Amino acid sequence: MILVTGATGNLGKATINALLNRGIAPNDITALVRDETKSTELTSKGVQIKLGDYEDFESLKSALQGVDKLLLVSSSSDISKRFEQHKNVINAARETGVGHITYTSFDMKNLQQSIMGKEVQYHAYTADYLKQIAIPYTLMNNTMYADMIPFLSGKDILNNGISIPAGDGKTPFLPITEMAEANAVVLTTPGHENKEYIIAAETAFSFAEIANLLSDITGKTIPYYQPEVSSYIATLIQIGASEDDAAYLARFCVAIANGEFDTNKSDVKQLLGRSPISLKDFLQKKYS
Repeated sequence: MILVTGATGNLGKATINALLNRGIAPNDITALVRDETKSTELTSKGVQIKLGDYEDFESLKSALQGVDKLLLVSSSSDISKRFEQHKNVINAARETGVGHITYTSFDMKNLQQSIMGKEVQYHAYTADYLKQIAIPYTLMNNTMYADMIPFLSGKDILNNGISIPAGDGKTPFLPITEMAEANAVVLTTPGHENKEYIIAAETAFSFAEIANLLSDITGKTIPYYQPEVSSYIATLIQIGASEDDAAYLARFCVAIANGEFDTNKSDVKQLLGRSPISLKDFLQKKYS
């Protein structure tokens, strides 16, 4: 039995779809959800549903009974709570005899020394905790989602251009579907115990280069603007982000500008047996 946490979120749901595409029977997959009303799509596919909350240890123990492999999708709740939530899941897995934990971590040059501080350090703490306990683990160190590019780049970028304070920093953006397929491979094939994989594209792009790709795709010139961080935050708030979320995304931009995501490593081809989808192909599908 494979259990996927965060199963109604983007990466969790995509991973379940990837498992089904690999021929895993729906009744061999369990989705951990907090709100059963959001699991209709999963239920319709025959996936088992278990209710559980990262902060409710007993609910986690109940949900993990009989589970062989666990995909722990990192928490999306308040950042100050995430490491303790992850520990809860890991401890519950240990108590219930789970045989293998795969954790969706984060790929940066140095999580501990990142300009983003506590907003990414909890990934390092979770990885260290996994290494200390006697359960085989796999770390999936994910880069930034290519799916975030439209939101990060500003409103109506095909007409207004890309506007983001990301300097010349490069990021090996990868689509969520590719990350999900890599998760599914690790969950369904042997030989991944106590290993770390970099889940990133083979080539990193700056936003100036992304603007050039979009120019080629659309046949029109897409400019790249670099606003001040304060102006960028104000724009995000104007298009619907909360003040906290806007500031959070702006810190990602500063980390990009500093080159923190350009690690020049990728294990995706090794896992998938093919090169990952190129960023141009992803953008072509998104904007053509």
